[in-house]
Amino acid sequence: MKKLKIIEVKSEIGAGTRGASMGPDAIRIAALDYGSNLFKVEESIQIQVDNNVLFDSPGSPYAKRIKGMIALYEKLGHEVAHTLKKNEFPLILAGDHSSAGGTIAGIKMAYPRQRLGVIWIDAHADIHSPYTTPSGNLHGMPVAVSLGEDNSTNKMNKPDKETLDLWNKLKKVGNITPKVDYRDLVYIALRDVEPEESYLLKKHKVKIFTTNEVKRHGVEKIARDALAHLNKCNQIYISFDVDSMDSSISKGTGTPVRNGITEKEAGSLCVRLIQNEKVCCFEIAEVNPTLDKENLMAENTFEILQKVVSQLTN
Repeated sequence: MKKLKIIEVKSEIGAGTRGASMGPDAIRIAALDYGSNLFKVEESIQIQVDNNVLFDSPGSPYAKRIKGMIALYEKLGHEVAHTLKKNEFPLILAGDHSSAGGTIAGIKMAYPRQRLGVIWIDAHADIHSPYTTPSGNLHGMPVAVSLGEDNSTNKMNKPDKETLDLWNKLKKVGNITPKVDYRDLVYIALRDVEPEESYLLKKHKVKIFTTNEVKRHGVEKIARDALAHLNKCNQIYISFDVDSMDSSISKGTGTPVRNGITEKEAGSLCVRLIQNEKVCCFEIAEVNPTLDKENLMAENTFEILQKVVSQLTN
């Protein structure tokens, strides 16, 4: 049984589509509709965010709004570290997925000498850098940030010195880089990957469980194998992007992709993973109610969240 702390990160400055900052509130509304007292019973805090930068120039085309992201990483990182040092379990409700790099920074700030495993449940690898990004949106880069990865071998872009200085500053938030090693990274439901990302995944032999493998072998085996792969890690962080679910379910997200896992599979997977005593943090990202009908994405997500919370607190 763990004492939870819900940390809401209503930021969307790393996304290309507007509306993800409203995701945490949409999940709260779903909780009300389900008659849940989760947000009354568990302590919650909101990280101060600055979505007003969306009205300004994005700055570098290869790392849009990166100055705002550095500030967000520092605030979120310190809150996550503070929560862990108090022996509480940070449960992150995030807007766009870029903030996950700040969460990882916080875990490393709390446990600088411990080996961190990352389970990234997502349709996308999020392992681009300013050198390779096709969009410049930072929600495609948090894994690269945490790995300290530039992938300059496959560069398509020529970011200027200021952009690269800011990129290096982002990687060094928490004064540790890299924060994660490729061998301690696991993807589940990954299926929409650019060639530059594929190069890194193959080069470093990153552990990947496809949607087809989830369906063929079942959630129990996938979870068991994922955790076994990370058995030498001291801590494990789970990051759940709702676009890991099939696009027929995940309409209320910015980048839906076909051939994803079902809501039932996602819920069972998260519950099975969270049972491992090494799991120190769980994050949900990319619910976007502006793209949804009748708040269905948030309701599906809240059902998963409820199962995770029940597992953690009982």
